Amino acid sequence: MFAGPAGGRAPHLLDATLFYTPTSGGVRRYLLTKHDWLARQARVTHTLFVPGPEDRGVAGGIVEFRSPHLRAGYRCPARWPALRHRLAELEPDLIEAGDPYVMGRQAVGVAERLGIPSVAFCHSDIINLVQMRFGRLAGAATSAYLRGLYSRFDRVLAPSQIVATHLAEAGIHHVALQPLGVDAEIFTPDRREPRLRERLGLPPQTRLLVFAGRLAPEKNLPDLYEMVAALGAPYHLLVIGGETASRLSEHVSVLPYEREQKAVAQILGGCDAFVHAGRQETFGLVALEAMACGLPVVAYRAGALAELIDESVGMLAPPSGPAALAQAVHSLFDRPLAPIHAAARMRVLERYSWDAAFRQLMRGYANLLHRASLLSEDAALSAI
Repeated sequence: MFAGPAGGRAPHLLDATLFYTPTSGGVRRYLLTKHDWLARQARVTHTLFVPGPEDRGVAGGIVEFRSPHLRAGYRCPARWPALRHRLAELEPDLIEAGDPYVMGRQAVGVAERLGIPSVAFCHSDIINLVQMRFGRLAGAATSAYLRGLYSRFDRVLAPSQIVATHLAEAGIHHVALQPLGVDAEIFTPDRREPRLRERLGLPPQTRLLVFAGRLAPEKNLPDLYEMVAALGAPYHLLVIGGETASRLSEHVSVLPYEREQKAVAQILGGCDAFVHAGRQETFGLVALEAMACGLPVVAYRAGALAELIDESVGMLAPPSGPAALAQAVHSLFDRPLAPIHAAARMRVLERYSWDAAFRQLMRGYANLLHRASLLSEDAALSAI
């Protein structure tokens, strides 16, 4: 039984993760959006604890712990005793670990020592990813590792049903489905950039396809390049997430990674459809952001994207390769697009708002902390 915060003070929630860099995607967005939402809607204090270039407190409740570089901007703490000491020193009442590696192991150890509840958010479908890359034995070893680690947490969160299913198959049973969300006031068709084709040096009649995200191997960018080459004119692919602006080929343009969400929304809104070639997506947040901008989505029928997309909001292709994606794009543009634009936007508004996601998360936290509610009075009344 957890004692809860002393003296009736507001509970202190702490998020700790390795998955936080200046250019990282979904996890960082979730944490920063959560941090802002909690400040406005909940009776709690909240701290983000992340690796950084030095030990320091950053304005706004973010604490960095000095950690050496790994790759792609990520850092990993090496001073484990100091890490545990710093986490305990912050006096959290609940810890959520956003990775199952160094930070996750140290965080749950601190939670056990302090006698406070701990939550693990499994943002990646690690078991399936390892098995596909390294084989069944490696997948089985990963399952055993996660089963041992996650058994120490009070609750494990999964962003999609496919991740929850794979965790259950690995023998991890205290799993709760926790979808992520989209800020539909930022990602809206009203922000579209009307002169985007002119900016890219493309003809006005171009059918502009777009992908945004980390240009990592699991995103299968080569499939998108082959897809648009097969489609030919008037199709063109815009990729948001490169190091510099460039024209890779006659059919592919690249824009640099854009940190400002409003700028991303402007670009997305100026395109005709969002395309995604990933087969192991664990949620598909960027696809939902595109849908919030009114874009139909074309993706493989694989991973969590298959849970988000149907023919009312886009097209799913068999995960057989670029030709299947090209055919799905052709099929999409053979249909009236206005109803799809409207349905894509409505799908996000009805099912995937950040407010709904965080209210669900707070109900789970309140249960672990033996509280009736963690929401402010105004927030609680607005939910009635």
